[in-house]
Amino acid sequence: MQDLLDPWKNPVTYAIPFFVLTILIELAALKWLDHDDDPKPPTGYFARDSRASISMGAISLFFSLALKVGSFFVYIAVFEYVTPDALKMPTDTWWYWVLLIAAVDLAFYASHRFVHRVNVGWAAHQAHHSSEYMNFATALRQKWNPWFEFLFWLPLPFLGFSPWTIYVAFGFNLIYQFFTHTETIPKLWRPIELVMNTPSHHRVHHGSDPEYLDKNYAGILIIWDRMFGSFVEEKQRPTYGLTKPVGTYNILKLQYGDYATIVRNVRGARSWRERLGYLFGPPGWEPEQPRGPYEPGLSPAGAD
Repeated sequence: MQDLLDPWKNPVTYAIPFFVLTILIELAALKWLDHDDDPKPPTGYFARDSRASISMGAISLFFSLALKVGSFFVYIAVFEYVTPDALKMPTDTWWYWVLLIAAVDLAFYASHRFVHRVNVGWAAHQAHHSSEYMNFATALRQKWNPWFEFLFWLPLPFLGFSPWTIYVAFGFNLIYQFFTHTETIPKLWRPIELVMNTPSHHRVHHGSDPEYLDKNYAGILIIWDRMFGSFVEEKQRPTYGLTKPVGTYNILKLQYGDYATIVRNVRGARSWRERLGYLFGPPGWEPEQPRGPYEPGLSPAGAD
């Protein structure tokens, strides 16, 4: 637990100076590189938007720490008292870390897909997608409600992965993802694009265009999207943000506005089916409206 609470044992701590440096380099590139011939130039930076993103990222560190502390005891109990000794893998081998990083990445893919397709999960995750800008500051626009990740990491200690290593691997996963949030890097060498999540693939994920919605959930490896049918290649520069723009930089509204909507909808629901639909249906789920009385000369749906 002492190591878990020590920020110097977290790889993200060492990455922070590189995050700052990368943002400065991106700002310089956007300022001095020529984008005049681009029909749709990069979105760049907007001070209020970037300030909201950085603030959300800083506060998210406390919620992430709470998730680590809460889940640590459960994972330790599973690993020590449930997982057979024969499954427990040595942490001092190179293949352990390769296998773990792949397993954590697959768990991230599953969790990421869940929060995009289930309304109560989307209420937490939509904050990350609320920016209409695509830059390295947007990568810091993290959610304050990461609780679903606990469930998707839970199989890992059952499979023999030591709990403390899960947090280390996820730290590297987050560091990698930071560098996919940019418009200044074009498509990379094709073999890289085939296997790895790249800025091109992740720009698609942040797009609100119909052909880009709910695609490219990858963290590090894009192979999961290719395997499970959620991959789309970047054809044109996406339109970033939500399908219904939030129109605010208030970080409390960005984080909890959708939760307030869910609470109102659940309170006004007419049945348990509707309550469950508002919670676990896809984002934007609405109950079917009752059909009006049948009128002669009209089809049952009310059309001519």
